[in-house]
Formats: sequence, structure tokens, C-alpha cells
Amino acid sequence: MLNFAILGAGSIARVMATTINKMNSSGNRIVRLAAVASRSSDKSKQFASEFNIEKAYGSYEELYNDPDIDIVYIATPHNFHYEQCKSCLEHSKNVLCEKPFTVNAKQAKDLLELSEKKNVFITEGIWTRYQPMRRLIDNEIKSGIIGQPMMVTANLSYNMTHKERLLKPELAGGALLDVGIYALNFANMILGDPDTVEASCIKNSSGVDMSDSVTFTYRDTAKMAVLCSSALGVSDRYGMIHGSEGFIMVENINNPQSLKVFDKSYNLIKEIKAPEQLTGFEYEVDEVCRAINNGEIQCESMSHERILYMMNLMDSIRAQMGIKYPFE
Repeated sequence: MLNFAILGAGSIARVMATTINKMNSSGNRIVRLAAVASRSSDKSKQFASEFNIEKAYGSYEELYNDPDIDIVYIATPHNFHYEQCKSCLEHSKNVLCEKPFTVNAKQAKDLLELSEKKNVFITEGIWTRYQPMRRLIDNEIKSGIIGQPMMVTANLSYNMTHKERLLKPELAGGALLDVGIYALNFANMILGDPDTVEASCIKNSSGVDMSDSVTFTYRDTAKMAVLCSSALGVSDRYGMIHGSEGFIMVENINNPQSLKVFDKSYNLIKEIKAPEQLTGFEYEVDEVCRAINNGEIQCESMSHERILYMMNLMDSIRAQMGIKYPFE
């Protein structure tokens, strides 16, 4: 059993702690929730007490230097990911980093090279890449039930104007890295890497993107993806796969719950519900643990090559939108 630690004690950290405790309760005892670290000792101790965690650290350095920790989950705001992942790797700690992996491709490349140099595992925890619904969607497309997929549309938006980290450039704020990343990954998993990318956005007074529109085009196949994301309002979160003989509707691209298949006469011909989840995070935890136990330094579902590709893609989108963070 691998000893799992959580770096950070915010809302996403709570989801991961809940996940691991539920995995253990259900008999999937591949990890033990061994430690939590926060910049606040009181917050760390409160978190540890709530989730029955043995060790509570009031600094990240204590966690880095704990020889008993096998995996560290990075659950802090985007702008801290690079330095914290790097510290973990330098201390030979395997890393599962919450999305986005870093804020730009330069940081990602540095971490991936360090991972290879140290032969230490690292991956990005974008949960939709690991979930079984990814395979179920792929299987329906490959079956030919909707013919040739020609267009993907997807949107993901929430009203997040109350979240400080979304509003400030010094915190790598904006819709793209927070919610737009899901729409980009959804299209990429279905249609692959585009030939051209066009992007536009609406910025707030601080200069970060609050609503985004991104279009992928695939010249040789005449395929296209149109993707929208926003931190200003609530969207339906649907992903649509338009084919030559019908279409597939995916409910909630942020955590797919079902898919519906329609024929070209708009008749519903098939519906598949997502397998019952603990939280949806269990799939990435399971794959990470299997990879580490097999001596691998990356996951098949989100390889180092894919991590770097997606970070380069988001860099190119931000360049088109004229967004650069002050620390870049």
C-alpha cells in the first residue's frame, strides 16, 4: 500500500481525501491517506482530524522531507503548481498534480525533464482523461453508430466571479486554465490535434479572460470543434459529437454522467449511464498507483507527451487572446 499525502487543504483537497477514504472503505486499499500539509498548522490539523489522517504538517517542507511519503497530490492554486511539483520531484516524491499541470509549457517541460532525469513519476490529474466514460464515448464513435464524426461542440461555464483566484493575473486567473481546459481536452480526445486554432475572449479589468471561444479546424478531414467556456455564467455543460449519420450528446463534460445517441432523424436510439462513482477521482488514483507500482513515470491516460501538448495549446490560445501573467 502506497502512502498518499495531500499538499493543500482547500476544497479540491477535500474531494481527494474523501475519495481515498471511500476507496479504502469499499475494499480498494491501494493507498493510505498518510499526511496533509498546509501553510497553516491549525488548518492542517483540522483537516487531518476530519479525514482521519495520521500526520498534519504546518509547512510544505515538512512534507517534502518525510521519507515515508510515496505520492503527493498537489491541490493548491495554479500559480503554485510548478514550484511545488519541482520540490516534490527533487525530494524523489511521486506527484499527482491537479489540473492545470502548470501555467505554461515552459514550466511543464522543465518538470517533465526533471521527472525523467530523477526517474520519478509525475502526471496531471485532469479526471476526465481517466474516467471510464472516456472509453465508452470512444467505443460508440468507433462503432460507426453516428457515421464519421465531423464536428464537436462543447461548453463549460460557471459563475465564479466570487473566486479571487479566477480574477487575478498574479494567481494565473481566467476561464481558460480553470474550465476551458475541459472543453479543450474533450475535443482533443475525440478529434485529435487540430491543424489550426483560433481564439477570442472577454477580459476583466485586470486583464484575465472571463469568457472564451476557441475553434479547432482539421484541414484534411474537414472536421471542426467549437468550444466555449466562461467564469461569468452557468452553461448546460453539454458536449456534442456531430456525425454524418447521427450525433452523440454527452452530459457534463466536466464529469460525464451519460451519453445519448441519436440517429439522423433525431430519434434517441441508445443511452449509456456512467458507472457509479465514489467521487470520480478514484480512477486517476487507481491508475497512478498501478503505474508507480509498475515502475513507470507517467500514466497512459495522460502521458507526458499529452501534458506538454495541451500546455503548448493553451499557451498558443493565451497568446492569441493577449494574456500573459506577470510572473512569466
